Amino acid sequence: MAFVLNDRVKEETTTTGTGTISLDGAVDGFESFVSGIGNSNNTYYAIVGGSEWEVGIGTVTDATPDTLSRDTILTSSNSDNAVNFSAGTKSVFCTLPASKTVYIDSDGNTVGAASEAFAITMATSL
Repeated sequence: MAFVLNDRVKEETTTTGTGTISLDGAVDGFESFVSGIGNSNNTYYAIVGGSEWEVGIGTVTDATPDTLSRDTILTSSNSDNAVNFSAGTKSVFCTLPASKTVYIDSDGNTVGAASEAFAITMATSL
């Protein structure tokens, strides 16, 4: 199992509750989680449906239907706990949470870094 990030990975779901998400297939112009992230791999995800939303770390499973487990909730509309999603269609996509980034702000200060030297190295090595 690897941790994988990828661009343009997006599906829809009609799953309700707080459990594993059943994925309904890639949205036009996007890849599915199985294609873009891979079976048994972990990724950052976001689920958005109306005023309900959640960002976390999940595990992709190639099954019938494909699924995304909600292993760690990073932030959500439910006080940063798992959202009890209501009925309706929700978007599920791969994301990079702001809390997991390292960057230099407009004043030259490092943000989100384990150390200033690490942030400078990362920001200037591109």
